[in-house]
Amino acid sequence: MTGYLCLENGSTFIGDVTLEEDDPVQGEIVFFTGMTGYQEVLTDPSYKDQIVVFTYPLIGQYGVNEDDFESEKPQVKGVIMLRSPELYSHYHATSSLKDYLQKWKIPLMTGVDTREVVKEIRDAGSQNACIAHTEIHPDQMKRTGQIEKVALSHIRELGGGNKHIGVVDFGVKKSIVSSLVNMGCLVTVIPYNQLEVLDQLKVDGLVLSNGPGDPKDMVDFLPVLKENMMKLPTLGICLGHQLIALAFGGDTERLLFGHRGANHPVIDKQSGEVFITSQNHNYVVDGNSLAGTGLEPRFINVNDGSLEGLQHRNKPILSVQFHPEARPGPEDASWIFEQFYQTITQPGREKMYA
Repeated sequence: MTGYLCLENGSTFIGDVTLEEDDPVQGEIVFFTGMTGYQEVLTDPSYKDQIVVFTYPLIGQYGVNEDDFESEKPQVKGVIMLRSPELYSHYHATSSLKDYLQKWKIPLMTGVDTREVVKEIRDAGSQNACIAHTEIHPDQMKRTGQIEKVALSHIRELGGGNKHIGVVDFGVKKSIVSSLVNMGCLVTVIPYNQLEVLDQLKVDGLVLSNGPGDPKDMVDFLPVLKENMMKLPTLGICLGHQLIALAFGGDTERLLFGHRGANHPVIDKQSGEVFITSQNHNYVVDGNSLAGTGLEPRFINVNDGSLEGLQHRNKPILSVQFHPEARPGPEDASWIFEQFYQTITQPGREKMYA
């Protein structure tokens, strides 16, 4: 059936769509440049209610399996691609990508020149879009907050070990928790709006997770986050990185178009090493806002010079804008978890709860 992809700037693209409802599907339109990893992208909570454009011309060739989900169901609002094959080939696969999306009633639009769509996003910036059976006027599109839709409503405990990590859930990916569990840690995942339980849990370290949306939507939680970060070794990932900057008095701003994909080069100012990272974000920390915060730039994006991570001068606080768990993407940055673990076990870094 013929469908329309309507962007907030007025641009329209026509393709074939599987849209069961007559009502249009709306979300922020973003793009992903990887050749693989579509299953992880679709189930990543950071993509909550977004319309994802896959730039590689053939997506779905190895199907969908039961092992590579980042959450229990797809989080995206819609999918745009040039072509998705009916047949798939992989010994782990249990269904085709098309069948998986249809099962969850996620509209799939094919036959679209995805690279032209990406050019529009690059020129006009990230924006809202609609998938519909008819053209939609830009005035009908509105932005909405998403973090409360993907974060857990209850505390969850996983793994086991001598070190106890508290993960503050703003939309955490399963692979972040798995990375910590695989290091032999007891992990307690805590909803962002239940931070008062940290005093009772007696955790050894704190991880602020990834998540969708504007970090400033979480401004009410910054004081208690900072209070705990001053007492605990802390790692911030993606949204968590931005919240660390805000909590200490820094600022964030929206990129013209976000960083997405699995091939972003980042340099570590401490070692001089360049490594390839997986990224998914619209907002970035303003490096000019860090004066007096105690935070210093640690990682820089080689392509555009934007800030990719922070380190506190005196406290064991580290943050990264990229995804060290690398699902999907390269594993170049997995050592970030090991460095965080070392700050927990290092003498003099013990937790400071009375």
